[in-house]
Amino acid sequence: MLAVEGLSAGYGPITALDEVTLTAEEGRITAVLGANGAGKTTLLRTVSGLHPTRSGSVHLDGTSLAKVPAERMPGLGMSHVPEGRGVITELTVEENLRLGGLVRGKVGTQDLQRVLDLFPPLVERRGKPAGTLSGGERQMLVIGRALMARPRLLLLDEPSLGLAPRIVAQIFALVRDQVREEGLTVLLVEQNARSALSVADHGVVLNLGRVVADSPAAALAADEQLRHAYLGF
Repeated sequence: MLAVEGLSAGYGPITALDEVTLTAEEGRITAVLGANGAGKTTLLRTVSGLHPTRSGSVHLDGTSLAKVPAERMPGLGMSHVPEGRGVITELTVEENLRLGGLVRGKVGTQDLQRVLDLFPPLVERRGKPAGTLSGGERQMLVIGRALMARPRLLLLDEPSLGLAPRIVAQIFALVRDQVREEGLTVLLVEQNARSALSVADHGVVLNLGRVVADSPAAALAADEQLRHAYLGF
């Protein structure tokens, strides 16, 4: 589904990604792990066109994304949920969700109900301003808004940040269900390596912008030396 080859990017003289190569296979969750400053968020931003590439390539289903602007990515089947739970606080929950579906044209009631069914806490809040939601509800909303575009590839950046373990478990379970039931492909960036590896099929570990491990999730979780060196558990 996604192929990243020799990708380099940075900020002025700082190199954030140093010839990163990885793949995200269709219908699977690939977790990108590492400490703060490892390059995880920059990776997602570069893949989705929000940050410029210095060198290397990104292909989605064999199509080069080199000259595709960020605003066209949803039309190609890619949705990016950035870190920070960025909702439009003045709009209602329903209006936020409808915005996510505009890339496909008119948003039907069936499309809206499909996403609301995935997130029961949002049903009773659908007419309320998004600014009144809790942190967990906002995370549900931004993921739901991304799913309104019916993506084939979902880039998910730090969905557990600042949330209670119970809410994190619910969100990860929902993402896992979407992969199994809808064939969604997910590239998941997470600081909470233990939680990420519990739902991922494959894992890639970054350190200072370079890939230091690329293995099945179970193998990474079982590698005690790697866990202590790079994953913090």
